[in-house]
Amino acid sequence: MSDTHGKFIWVELMTPDMEAAARFYGHAIGWQTKDFGSPEMPYLVLEADGKGMGGIMELTEEHKGQGIPPNWTGYVSVDDVDASARQFEEKGGSIMRQPQDIPEIGRFAVVADPYGAVICIMTPLPMESGGFPEDMQSKQGHVGWYELMTGDVDGATAFYGDVFGWTKDHDFDMGEMGPYRIFAHNGKAIGGMMKRMPQAPVCYWGYYFNVDGIDDAVTRISTGGGKVVNGPMEVPGESWIVNCQDPQGAFFSLVSQKK
Repeated sequence: MSDTHGKFIWVELMTPDMEAAARFYGHAIGWQTKDFGSPEMPYLVLEADGKGMGGIMELTEEHKGQGIPPNWTGYVSVDDVDASARQFEEKGGSIMRQPQDIPEIGRFAVVADPYGAVICIMTPLPMESGGFPEDMQSKQGHVGWYELMTGDVDGATAFYGDVFGWTKDHDFDMGEMGPYRIFAHNGKAIGGMMKRMPQAPVCYWGYYFNVDGIDDAVTRISTGGGKVVNGPMEVPGESWIVNCQDPQGAFFSLVSQKK
């Protein structure tokens, strides 16, 4: 595996109203948007301080017919997307969308782990800069934490260790809820895994965006038409988090070093 295999590189929102979503997140988090689409495939790139960190695409009637709700999905870089997709399937997961090329961007597939959590994998084309941008996980507006709600923490740890090379960093004991497992990529903690709570209908990946102050962000979410579904709460590491839903129904989370 290369150093970039297993690295989160992008997040993407599927929503029925792209322009409304762009206005909401611009107000709530401060993202700027750039049109990167075409008449056949509208697409908005989200930027934080001039750096692309994600995108917005339309949730079409076809998607809705497949039972896909408004959602955020992460992209993980892999050395060979076709081989990684097969590995997902061989190890008990599934391929939701077969590998295909995105002109001038790379080759991607939509996959699910053995417990049903969906994620995208991608082999990007070589970049003009010659490589990946610097690590943005601590920067405002970028994803600060990746969180998996799973059916089996130990099983998911082993699975993602095999397919992405992730390793266990350490556990927080949550009592009856079991461990909250911090996982690492190339020795750096990037996210956590925990057993899915009963109120969550499916196993899923969640994404925490960095903001400067949770209380102010909660106010912006409310005035923008979104809602808080859990929190704010303080978590280990002297951070504050809140779980939210945007006006179109997509779930997302925020994290800050101050309340």
